[in-house]
Amino acid sequence: MKTPVVEIDNGSGFCFGVVNAIKKAEEALSSGTPLYCIGDIVHNSDEVERLKAKGLITINHSALSSLTGKNVLLRAHGEPPSTYEAAKKCNVNLIDATCPVVLKLQHRIQQAYQSFGASRQIVIYGQPGHAEVNGLVGQTNSTAIVVHDIEDLQKIDFSRPVELYSQTTKSLTGFREIIAEITKRIEPGVSFNYYDTICRQVANRVENLRLFAANHDVVLFVSGSQSSNGRFLFEQCNEVNRLTHFISNPSEIDVEWLTNAKSIGICGATSTPRWLMEQVRDKVNQLITNFTAE
Repeated sequence: MKTPVVEIDNGSGFCFGVVNAIKKAEEALSSGTPLYCIGDIVHNSDEVERLKAKGLITINHSALSSLTGKNVLLRAHGEPPSTYEAAKKCNVNLIDATCPVVLKLQHRIQQAYQSFGASRQIVIYGQPGHAEVNGLVGQTNSTAIVVHDIEDLQKIDFSRPVELYSQTTKSLTGFREIIAEITKRIEPGVSFNYYDTICRQVANRVENLRLFAANHDVVLFVSGSQSSNGRFLFEQCNEVNRLTHFISNPSEIDVEWLTNAKSIGICGATSTPRWLMEQVRDKVNQLITNFTAE
């Protein structure tokens, strides 16, 4: 039996924001000083465990008050103003690794809120409860309306002006659908403005990832189960190749997926480290060596 071709998608893996956050974390940890991070630094448990072994301690917001004088990392997702205020009050040393794209969006939403106040509804297309979305909503004193899908549009008063933004990692297609539906529902003469704030480093991956998935018999999509970007990109792969399997690490590979495959593709989310995809590749090569030798 001929050995299948195994390929890692070169366009998959950490986006700039995550690379920057991990770089800052490793630099801070290299000094031997304890480093704390509010929430998982990235939605990938394997990478979190790797950094934990280096000394990174994951905390929640309530722990800030007990960290006077300590170093605390703000991950790429960003934080609301209340986190900065709490850190200042407790004399915590913040290492801000907020993604520049997210930071720019936070400022835009904050300026809109300060300019319009309650006269316009600020609406964010995003995942409710997601760390980035929490940071964006915080720019509006928690008055922004978060919509995840068409059904959520019932939260909007279509007789009042609407300013629409998007979480940076959401789907362009989904955002356009939301825009079209609001346009349809908004009352005549009422202002509706929308701003495409989706990160192109993420959005532009979709087409290439779909092509990559379509060009392989079997695809192993590697991502943490908590990653919203991972779930979205997996669905894109699965649409063009129903033999796409979502896994978090090499231990979840089922050898039966690989039998009869002539080509096996390995790809992942913006929160998936390259080293983890390489581990998956090595495991696949081990498994196929076993069954092709039989």
